[in-house]
Amino acid sequence: MRRTNRAVNRILLTIVGLAILGAGAALIAAGTLPGASDTWWAIGSNLTDQARSLAGNAPGPGPVRSWWLAAGIAVLLLAAALSAAWLASQGGGRTPRLAEESDGTHGRTVVDVGLISAAVHEALKGNKDVLSASVSAWESRSGTALRLRMQARKGTSPRELADTAEELVQGIDAWLGHPIPVLVRITSGARSRVSGSRRAR
Repeated sequence: MRRTNRAVNRILLTIVGLAILGAGAALIAAGTLPGASDTWWAIGSNLTDQARSLAGNAPGPGPVRSWWLAAGIAVLLLAAALSAAWLASQGGGRTPRLAEESDGTHGRTVVDVGLISAAVHEALKGNKDVLSASVSAWESRSGTALRLRMQARKGTSPRELADTAEELVQGIDAWLGHPIPVLVRITSGARSRVSGSRRAR
């Protein structure tokens, strides 16, 4: 339900991770292996000489010392702009409004996620199988969808939790007056392990 492209994110993270890993390995090698620092110094000097030679081949007018320098700055600015655009596009999709309906001159009715969350917590108040629950709404391609997360107590039957979640979803549909896509996630964690069990496993 997020607009984030996970495949692109993983590829970029892999590339950045490999680059950082390579830089760290090079630094370790330069500090521990004999002759490694001399090799890196020679490589750096060679690259510096080539950069100076390349800059001298395309001198620029006025304060611009080289067209290659101007092109490098332009590439860096473009990369910064693309990075900012990529960061701005991450995540997203989450919305505080679960449903909205406009009735012409009578105004507009908006159902906030907080109302549904309060109703869910009230419905689960006497249920000892659920330690906690959270509700959030997300914008998907097919419209607004709801995500219901329930943390189960240790030893609780998944079937009973699924039935409880189904009852909650039916109640939400009844409140809204129409069905809505819902993602139900039943989890367990450290709190579940230390909270005790109400049934044999």
